[in-house]
Amino acid sequence: MAQVVCLTFNPFEENTYLLYDDTKECIIIDPGCYTEQEKRELTRTIETLQLRPVRLINTHCHLDHIFGNHFVATTYGLPLEIHRGELPVLERAPQAAAMYGVPFPEPSPAPGAFIEAGEVITFGNTQLEVLLTPGHSPASLSFFCRADRFLIAGDVLFQGSIGRTDLPGGDYNTLIRSIREQLLPLGDDVTAYPGHGPATTIGFERLHNPFLIA
Repeated sequence: MAQVVCLTFNPFEENTYLLYDDTKECIIIDPGCYTEQEKRELTRTIETLQLRPVRLINTHCHLDHIFGNHFVATTYGLPLEIHRGELPVLERAPQAAAMYGVPFPEPSPAPGAFIEAGEVITFGNTQLEVLLTPGHSPASLSFFCRADRFLIAGDVLFQGSIGRTDLPGGDYNTLIRSIREQLLPLGDDVTAYPGHGPATTIGFERLHNPFLIA
């Protein structure tokens, strides 16, 4: 059974996820570690749980989700994996940081591999189905573990809210369509882990999220 560890980092309070199973193989999704203390927290958690990181993945490439890409890639020798459609967002990250007045600590490495919708991400004995869920950014990905009934949602769906759509490549109607066509059909029992804030369930959001109530 896969386990999900959430670490909240950086001035944007972004959720970094460690996913692992009984093999102790681990994937790191959206490393947002920004300060040296946050980097130490990430490595300490991995060491304490005796994990072996095998993949580095971004759901999307807004700067708060990529602050730790360089650190993770160099520390664990992992290539970055993203959707090809997020490459312009990744390349604009330094300009985005300047816009927010946030120092950009370490440029992210270029992707070593691209992930496509419909692929299956594997680590240990665990499989994650890749869902293309654009709208918050041009090619956001969400990752669904069918066996253990959870979803890594990125900034697509939050508890009681949805991702913002006023950044380059964002589109409100596209985001709502992504949620309705890709996420809601997964089932009400599915736990959704968002890029910010607490976990929720598909069923709760279907009934209570003001952006989804018809």
